[in-house]
Amino acid sequence: MDSRDRNTKKNKNFITSVEFAWTGVKTVFKEERNMRKHAVLGALAVLTGLIFHLNQMEWLWLLLAVFLVWLVEIINTIFENVVDMFTECHFHPIGKKIKDMAAGAVLLTSLFALIIAAFIFLPKFYQILQGIL
Repeated sequence: MDSRDRNTKKNKNFITSVEFAWTGVKTVFKEERNMRKHAVLGALAVLTGLIFHLNQMEWLWLLLAVFLVWLVEIINTIFENVVDMFTECHFHPIGKKIKDMAAGAVLLTSLFALIIAAFIFLPKFYQILQGIL
C-alpha cells in the first residue's frame, strides 16, 4: 500500500474495494517482469485457442491454467514483498525459504499450464502436420 494511502478503515463500499484491487493488479504488472511474461504467454495461449476453435471444455482447462499461473504469480509477489518488508531487504535464511517456496509454487503451476497446453494443442498441431505430409 502506498504510504500516501490514509484509508485505514474497512472499505466503505464495493466500488472502493474494486478500485483498490485493480490498483493491486496494475502494480503487479508494472513492477514484476515475470508477471508481464506470464501475461504475454497467457495471451498467446488464448490467441492460439481462438485460431484452433477450441471447444468449451478445452477453453475451461486453458483459462483455468492461465488464470492459475497469474494468481500464483501474484501470491508469489505478495510473499516476496512481505519478506522484504520484515527483513528490510536484508538476507535472512527463513526469508529465503519463503521466497524459494513461493517461486516453486509458480514453477509447479507453470508446469501444470504447459501440460494442459500440450494436451490441448499437440493433437491439433499433429493433425496439421499430417495434412501437410
